[in-house]
Amino acid sequence: MAADLNDLNAFLAVARAGGFRDAARQLGASPSGVSEAVRRLEAALGVRLLHRTTRSVGPTEAGARLLERLGPALGEVEAALDVVNLFRDRPAGTLRLNVPVSAARLVLPRIVPSFLAAYPEIQLEVTAEDGFVDLLGAGCDAGIRYDERLEQDMIAVPIGPRVQRYALAAAPALLRRHGMPGHPRDLLDYPCLRGRFSSGAMMVWEFERGRELVRVEPRGPLLVGIGGATDLAVEAALAGTGMIYLFEAWLQPHLDSGALLPVLEPWWQSFSGPFLYYPGRRLVPAPLRAFIDFIRAQPA
Repeated sequence: MAADLNDLNAFLAVARAGGFRDAARQLGASPSGVSEAVRRLEAALGVRLLHRTTRSVGPTEAGARLLERLGPALGEVEAALDVVNLFRDRPAGTLRLNVPVSAARLVLPRIVPSFLAAYPEIQLEVTAEDGFVDLLGAGCDAGIRYDERLEQDMIAVPIGPRVQRYALAAAPALLRRHGMPGHPRDLLDYPCLRGRFSSGAMMVWEFERGRELVRVEPRGPLLVGIGGATDLAVEAALAGTGMIYLFEAWLQPHLDSGALLPVLEPWWQSFSGPFLYYPGRRLVPAPLRAFIDFIRAQPA
């Protein structure tokens, strides 16, 4: 039983994307070409791999079993082919990263342009989402997260600023209406803009001064999904709808302009910066090795 690697890759892309159009964009092909590749694969294997409806595409039981084994297997094929990169003057190929929205906004813009300028034969693909993913299963080479505690087979490399802070801020109009709070617990009497993680858990606001740590579960008129809808919360804060608790660097332009004012700044909590992480039990692809070497050479 023979199956073309390109057809297998097309099936993998469709199953992960949940549709032929999105898969075609990822592969740089036409939807009809990707659809034909999946049909060829199903014909070669003699089994239907995908359920197709007008609204969605998903794997059959056989497709799900194949998908479970295929992602890591094709990753190993790519890694094996990448060995030839060791004999090139300059690394080439595709580097796929899965990162949180905050890293895509606050960390990568300071790194990516100069990296791509230094390595013009590398193509970078970045997926921004806030849930932790199985890198190999998602077809990614590496990810970024804000916690150095990783699975046993993961290697972590510092990337971006090593210390960051959460800031609390409000529009001048809101503070004129409600006054300036004197303690984090006072926030229970203020309108606040809340965030919910993709897991469904609500974000708890944490403040620290000296040895005192205070956790607050605020109330307010707006609840947003952390990551994709964070900019909506920022706009609401600028309009005076409520107080916002977010990365200091995200709010810095508005703090600098005076559109937002710092609130309870002595209580702002610092935390360690993000880490690039990748599996340690496989050959590191040349594009990822170049990226690791590049970020290690950057000033902290």
